Amino acid sequence: MNEERITVREALTEGDWCTRLSAVVMGAGMLGHRQRAKGLLVLACEVSFWLYLFGKGFHDLAMLPSLGTEGQGKSWNEAKQVFEYFSGDNSQQILLAGVIACFAIAAIVVLWVVQMRHSLSLQRRIEEGRDVPTLAQDLKGLLDANLHVTLMALPCAGILVFNVVPLVYMISMAFTTYSKEGEHLLLFDWDGINQFLRVLNMGGNIGRQFWHVLAWTVVWAIFATFLNYLLGMALALVINRKDTKGKAFWRFCFVLSIAVPQFVTLMIMNIMLQPSGALNVLLQNLGLISEPIPFWTNTMLARVTIIVINLWVGIPYTMLQVTGILQNIPAELYEAAKMDGAGPVRIFFKITLPYMLFVTMPYLITSFVSNINNFNVIYLLSGGGPTMVGDTAGQTDLLVTWLYKLTIDQQYYNLGAVIGIITFVILTAITLVTYRRSSSYQDEEAFM
Repeated sequence: MNEERITVREALTEGDWCTRLSAVVMGAGMLGHRQRAKGLLVLACEVSFWLYLFGKGFHDLAMLPSLGTEGQGKSWNEAKQVFEYFSGDNSQQILLAGVIACFAIAAIVVLWVVQMRHSLSLQRRIEEGRDVPTLAQDLKGLLDANLHVTLMALPCAGILVFNVVPLVYMISMAFTTYSKEGEHLLLFDWDGINQFLRVLNMGGNIGRQFWHVLAWTVVWAIFATFLNYLLGMALALVINRKDTKGKAFWRFCFVLSIAVPQFVTLMIMNIMLQPSGALNVLLQNLGLISEPIPFWTNTMLARVTIIVINLWVGIPYTMLQVTGILQNIPAELYEAAKMDGAGPVRIFFKITLPYMLFVTMPYLITSFVSNINNFNVIYLLSGGGPTMVGDTAGQTDLLVTWLYKLTIDQQYYNLGAVIGIITFVILTAITLVTYRRSSSYQDEEAFM
């Protein structure tokens, strides 16, 4: 009997006394249906859950609505030359403990449903005269028919512990007053959607900065993605021409630029373009300029400089990816086009570019998302500057670098969480809509 077709309602209405008892005493159905080891294990999980809930869980859940009431004080420690916090509630710990308690409840509910369905399945096997699998057979099945369960268990647990729980915790931060603006940094309260309204309000200082940073982030992502793509494709086409000599040498030159770690290249560029950097000093010594070029202090020049340097870093990657795809385009298409009198430009727009877009659309979407979150290029080159007086975001900050500054540098944790949520929503919408409308998704079978 397939357990996927069994519902909890069926287990409660059609089950025998063992199955129904398992609604209260988890594992009773397995114990009564010849699977004692699994039944005892499930029962141990239930007992552990209730011990946790009565020992700590109920307290954590009770504290979650208030996030604490007694503020922590602080005093100056002369010996250590630091402020030390003492007594009171820590809202961070209360929130984290509450989130963990909610996940524990969700986990036991899932286990309860699974063991109810499994108990009815065992009951039906016995009624039909079929053998009940032993523990040894179940363990053997985990290495054979159910190998996928064994292989996926650890990764899924890791994702839950290291991704999902922290993500829910940080999302919760967006609905609190957790920032340095509060009276006590370690004691904060729920704030509803006030922080979202604050960020989205174009009339406020934070809202004005958000829309400004969002606009620049989109512009940056468009230029960084499509300029890299088009110029990388053009470079690949030039190198792959039949008349181009020394193709291996030209490819080696661009591959060599990839071999240098990206952060090293970006830091060197940052130093070279400083007012006292190598480029400005060289141009001044040659008499070509009288004052240093403000690469990082002029807003427009800083943005253009970042885009150009990103081309230097990104084009070789695109060139290598496109080269392999170009070599797989059927030569018959080009020969037929030439026989019909099509020139190089028409062949490019009718054959090469459509084929490239069909194959590389997922790559383009991934590149666009990566550029929106391209922390390294912005932070290592300009640091997000120049920054106007009174602003928390610089003129070249992306949403991700602004989020970093809000949380790490300025301790606006709630605003940082709001920015993270909005960025996630924007990226999810762009990715899903773009990919579902692309020919790569709608016509996966062939390219015509």
